[in-house]
Amino acid sequence: MRVDLSELEETVRKLGRVTSAMGDSVTKSQYNTFLPKHALGKGFAEQTELDSAHTEMKSHIEEIIKVIHDVIDEFGTNTKKAHGKYQNAEHDAKHGMDSGRSGSGN
Repeated sequence: MRVDLSELEETVRKLGRVTSAMGDSVTKSQYNTFLPKHALGKGFAEQTELDSAHTEMKSHIEEIIKVIHDVIDEFGTNTKKAHGKYQNAEHDAKHGMDSGRSGSGN
């Protein structure tokens, strides 16, 4: 079975772009979703619950984004490693066959 190394290379490039985009998402989830206490109002019965719910949801979103980022990063790393191994195997197979030739002029 032959592996299309160009497809693996393209996958690595695409995963790199996704990882970069996810870096923006991590930053945005940490800093662009912050609301200071009382930003949603003050002096009403549900104010404490609302502030707590926002803080809890913000933390949850940050955790989800981090897990997704880590999974994509790990998949990208594993894809790069697989590409390297297939490339090395292809090189070894080619040069292994070449060294076995008996001066046929090829």
